Amino acid sequence: MKNTELSEKLIKILELRYEPVAVKLIKKGQKIPEGFTEPANNIRHCQSIMRARNGESFIMPAEKHACVVGASSLGLVPTPPKVKSGEFHTNLAMFECTDAAANMISQRSELEEGSTVATVVGPLKDFEFEPDVVVLVDVPETLYWLIPAATFFEGGRQAFSTAAFQATCVDSTLIPLLTGKMNMSLGCFGCRRSTDIKNEEMIAGIPYVNLGKMVEALEKIHGGPMQKARKKEG
Repeated sequence: MKNTELSEKLIKILELRYEPVAVKLIKKGQKIPEGFTEPANNIRHCQSIMRARNGESFIMPAEKHACVVGASSLGLVPTPPKVKSGEFHTNLAMFECTDAAANMISQRSELEEGSTVATVVGPLKDFEFEPDVVVLVDVPETLYWLIPAATFFEGGRQAFSTAAFQATCVDSTLIPLLTGKMNMSLGCFGCRRSTDIKNEEMIAGIPYVNLGKMVEALEKIHGGPMQKARKKEG
């Protein structure tokens, strides 16, 4: 299926409120895709995703990333010493001590410094090439259906990894990319403070290589179990 078809099916079956968002990490030596413009001002990775769900598209080299925490995990810039030591996050009053904050950073997924030269983010339907990850933002009931879709063919259980920070850059982009498995996040301090994500919304990141199979499963589930379980208003 083409990206336009995948996007249309996701929106129709899940009744998504927003566009599915495609994310591509441009590695050193890779060609920069055409047709994307840089944001006028520096923005965060989470902001680019939330804006992309409403139809915008961006290419963001390292110097356009406003959040060094996210940019460093994506391999765009070095991890600042204060982030690595835990001082940065402790100053936000989200940890009792720097050791606790440093422990969070030491356990996060991250790419090698300088391995990524830019991120490309936009609606999936507008991507004429394969992204790395597709990110969905919606309410829990909507994203719940991704779980039976992920387990439809082989069964098993889903395990999700998250933290108080980095819901989009680590939880929804890097973990799906590096593990090859879907990951979900309840959101984080940064994205809830800096974007228009609603209190009741959460985030899911899906490896693009798995998306076709998940859409196939959703199509099979849609007519029966999904309609029986969904509670319509009115």
